[in-house]
Amino acid sequence: MSPWLTLAIAIVAEVIGTTALKASDGFTRLWPSAIVVVGYGVSFYCLSLVLRSIPVGITYAVWSGLGIVLISLVAFAVYGQRIDLAGLIGMGLIIAGVLVLNLFSRSAPH
Repeated sequence: MSPWLTLAIAIVAEVIGTTALKASDGFTRLWPSAIVVVGYGVSFYCLSLVLRSIPVGITYAVWSGLGIVLISLVAFAVYGQRIDLAGLIGMGLIIAGVLVLNLFSRSAPH
């Protein structure tokens, strides 16, 4: 499997785990808590596979950057969290940073 596809799975699993973390209510609810553990477990396992072929700095920048943007959008859709103009600009800058890192950095595998 492509390391980029594996990284995408890691990001989605992390977003699922983080979404469930709020629903777990401090790990007092069984099923959301189980989803947190599985989500983070899958995410970190996939990250460990990605690190075989993509440098750790690139991997972490993409994983955390896209994870921040996605969880913000999920929080907006699921929990009604508001995103103001500054938040949108910040998320745009995160996406721009990930793109610059991957498109122009000599550290990123091409």
